[in-house]
Amino acid sequence: MLVLGIDPGLAITGYGLVEGDGQNLALVEYGVVRTPAKTPTADRLVQLHTELGQILAETKPDEAAVEELFFSTNARTAILVGQARGVALLTLAEAGLPIAEYTPLQIKQAITGYGQADKAQVQEMVRLLLGLVEIPRPDDAADALAVSICHHHSMHLTRLIQLQS
Repeated sequence: MLVLGIDPGLAITGYGLVEGDGQNLALVEYGVVRTPAKTPTADRLVQLHTELGQILAETKPDEAAVEELFFSTNARTAILVGQARGVALLTLAEAGLPIAEYTPLQIKQAITGYGQADKAQVQEMVRLLLGLVEIPRPDDAADALAVSICHHHSMHLTRLIQLQS
């Protein structure tokens, strides 16, 4: 199964594609969509929609997973991230993909086994789980790969539970 993970943001949205069966994982592709800071917000959201649509058309993932919004102390930043997240969800839904959403706590737990892990620990585990020489850069792309891996692990666990029933 090919899973597209998304770490949404208005300035930078990370994406990561991981192929696997829940236990055996392989990196397919990762990167970021960047939007220019001085461009009107609506134009930035259109650019995000267009570029995510192109990524979907080129890579044809089976499922998608998106990080849920983390409430920060900066309300303006949270609103902008929420808008980008909405565009990502819309783009994925338009493509007909099944979409899962995970909190930062769930992602950290799935990747490191510890929900309070710091960013460096998560990134190192992404590197190890995918058998990479270096941590993927930028951070947004590494975070998106973590979302994809989280979904793989979650789906694998769901399948095992279904087999037990």
